[in-house]
Amino acid sequence: MPKTIVIFITASSRDEAKKIGQLLVEENLIACCNIVQSIESIFKWQGRLLHEEEVLMICKTREDLFSTVEKRVRQLHSYEVPEIIALPIIQGSKNYLNWVAQET
Repeated sequence: MPKTIVIFITASSRDEAKKIGQLLVEENLIACCNIVQSIESIFKWQGRLLHEEEVLMICKTREDLFSTVEKRVRQLHSYEVPEIIALPIIQGSKNYLNWVAQET
């Protein structure tokens, strides 16, 4: 079974997250995208300290698809430097992980 990862992507709005998530699923790059609304992000950008409302996307896919997902998100995203980070899934339901592999 291929290694499965979770990719976190922040977006500027729910609409942007839905658009990106839907396209990634339609293109079989991810099996699922959960959208968590209204997170507050605190970060520095171009020397300024910012507090922004964002949306968090939690995407499940195969590890070998990360580069392709990253490239596609960069094409679709409104940010100059979008957050696109992956974490390994250490353990999970075998049926769920098989489903992720089948859908991607």
